[in-house]
Amino acid sequence: MDEMFYLNSLWTMLAAILVIFMIGGFILLEAGSTRMKNAGHIAGKTIFSVGLTFLVFWAVGYGFIFGGDGNFFVGMTDFFVSGAESGASDVSDAVFFVFQSAFAAIAVCIALGGFAERAKFPVYVGFTILFSAFVYPVVAHWIWGGGWLAAHEKQDFAGSTVVHLTGAMAALAATILLKPRIGKYNKDGSANNLAGHNQVYTTLAVLILWVGWFGFNAGSTTSVDGAFFGYVALNTNLAAAVGAVAALAISWVVLGKSDIVTTLNGALAGLVAITASCAFVEPWAAVVIGLVAGLLVFYSTKFFDKMKIDDPIFALSVHGAAGVWGTLSNGLFATPELAAANGGSAGLFYGGGFGQLGVQAMGVFTAGLYAFVASFIILFILKKLMNGLRVSEEEEIMGLDISEHGNYGYPEEFLTEKNNNNKLTS
Repeated sequence: MDEMFYLNSLWTMLAAILVIFMIGGFILLEAGSTRMKNAGHIAGKTIFSVGLTFLVFWAVGYGFIFGGDGNFFVGMTDFFVSGAESGASDVSDAVFFVFQSAFAAIAVCIALGGFAERAKFPVYVGFTILFSAFVYPVVAHWIWGGGWLAAHEKQDFAGSTVVHLTGAMAALAATILLKPRIGKYNKDGSANNLAGHNQVYTTLAVLILWVGWFGFNAGSTTSVDGAFFGYVALNTNLAAAVGAVAALAISWVVLGKSDIVTTLNGALAGLVAITASCAFVEPWAAVVIGLVAGLLVFYSTKFFDKMKIDDPIFALSVHGAAGVWGTLSNGLFATPELAAANGGSAGLFYGGGFGQLGVQAMGVFTAGLYAFVASFIILFILKKLMNGLRVSEEEEIMGLDISEHGNYGYPEEFLTEKNNNNKLTS
């Protein structure tokens, strides 16, 4: 094994650490975007779900994606990963496994956002196991593991479809079956703002995710050769920056206020959108992709609210709508040189015609449909087995911290309020 093998492995391991640290961003994002009475539950179930995901991915998920003797649908070997080095790759097999397991965990975090503030804890357990085994790995195999979409040269460098759209479509299935939170919509169809309890948390979360995304996108090179990871990082940074600015601008124009939540969602939407195309497009195109994502996330949140789809952490807009746009953008902006180096053909605006755009659209439709239908079936079965997916009305009003775990995430706040109420009634 030469020096390049060790350098590639070191870089990929560093990227894996960055991606795993993104889970901290998701904890703060989801906890801050929801109400105080559910904060401890959301933080705790995330760590548990991620741990469960890593175990399932080690047992079967990795093999279903990258296992040999596979077919167009799923891989069939490399279960219960041993960590032994084959010497057949330019990066450590064990490091690559850790890196890929982090992507699976991120997809789970996105999916579980659709459960926020109303799902039973055992539902999280059952869904995490089945999603990690039979939903995410199948889509990942189709695109990254040599499956049928890979054979059509679908472009998705770091996972706008594989990770983000898959997670978002699972979240959509959850929001439909769980139905809106108590008090979210009025009888006339108008929506109430069940505001998150900590905007500082959500802002810090976006910063953590932004930094972690350099591991997500640039780390997907799994190589230091030619320092191409720097080019990927440049595109990633530009898209995030313009996504935040565009979202702030459109909220200012439409609402008359520079809405902070919209700005944060714009940055994340820019990151999601550039994830597919960061290795295929020029920097000016990355700016356009991030700009459109920032505008799209603003209007898509309005659309989902109008459709009475209660999405507390905006997974459908940030990861779904932006994931679709980011994947399709390859079919528009991929350059001939970068497409040749990273797989696929040039985009429409570079003389490639509609071929690559068609492949991208086919990938979005089939992967999104599979993720939604499979997740819906899993949740429907769990609903029957567990006598419902949702906590009781009393438990939801009480908050999942105390009803599901017996402890408050903010004990001083709630216990002080309880003691004051007792004094008033005594």
